[in-house]
Amino acid sequence: MAQVHKGWHTADLSNAGDEIVLFLIGMRINNRGNHPMVACLHRHGRMLSYLQQHPEKGLLGYRLGLLPTPVVIQYWRSFADLERFARDRDPHLESWRKFNRSVGESGDAGIWHETYRVPTASIDTIYGNMPATWLGAAVGLVPVARAGDTAAARLGVRDNEESIVPVT
Repeated sequence: MAQVHKGWHTADLSNAGDEIVLFLIGMRINNRGNHPMVACLHRHGRMLSYLQQHPEKGLLGYRLGLLPTPVVIQYWRSFADLERFARDRDPHLESWRKFNRSVGESGDAGIWHETYRVPTASIDTIYGNMPATWLGAAVGLVPVARAGDTAAARLGVRDNEESIVPVT
């Protein structure tokens, strides 16, 4: 069972630089009789394992989810790191080419992705009595300070103000 961090914590962005890149990638099977996505999922899993073994590539962390379709939520150190990986022959570019050869324009399966460059000054996170998860799992957690413990204060929208929830 994951370690619960008691009390209120926030993602530790102190070493994150000026931005974090949020990259969402998902897929959808449109023709249930054809399953090219099984191979695609396997290749994607290999890419994520590769990235975990090579932190210098810039992936900070990721989460898997099932929204209406399977999705991988990735946190990257920079857009330059993400783009460099996208153009890397092995393992990404070759996997992308295999997917295109197997599915092409058949319509049997679809993929999508969205990329967001988020200035770290515009990021606010809060985790109460939670294990490290989402962005907090990618960059680590730090306790929320007593002063300025509101989202508005942490984002610099307003000066320090008293929280509506007591922080211990």
